[in-house]
Formats: sequence, C-alpha cells, structure tokens
Amino acid sequence: MSKEIKYSHAPDEVAEAIRTSEIVTDFLPPPDELVRKEQQVKVTINLSKRSIDFFKRVAAHEGVPYQSMIKSLLDRYVERFEKSS
Repeated sequence: MSKEIKYSHAPDEVAEAIRTSEIVTDFLPPPDELVRKEQQVKVTINLSKRSIDFFKRVAAHEGVPYQSMIKSLLDRYVERFEKSS
C-alpha cells in the first residue's frame, strides 16, 4: 500500500484546516522520563468500607489495582496543594 491517497471532495472547512495547519515540534519526553521512580513507603491505614468498596468497584471496571487508584488520588492531592503553599 505505497500508493498515495488524494482526497478531492473534502468539505471546505476541512480543506482550509489542512492548508493552514502547522507542524508541531515533538514535545514528548524520552521514554526513560515517562516512568517516575519515587520512593515507596508502606503504611497501614483505616478507611471506611464505603470508600474501599467504591475504589474496588471502579478499579475492577478499569482493570487496575484499587491501591494504585488511591495512591494516585493522594499524589494528585499533594501536587495540587504543594503548588499553592
């Protein structure tokens, strides 16, 4: 399939968008910077059954460990409020 495809009947707004588009430089980090290695600390914490049931239900639907979801939530909370203090 090396044949180039040419579109001749594109709507005017699509054709205009193609004409005025620009190439965006690559802004993605290299693969070794995608995974942050942070020191992990094991803790024991008491949470409500309602909260754990929620995270287990959502995590099962998303196919991820519920502990990871809780960790991510806490990490995001810290990031948001560390910036404002």
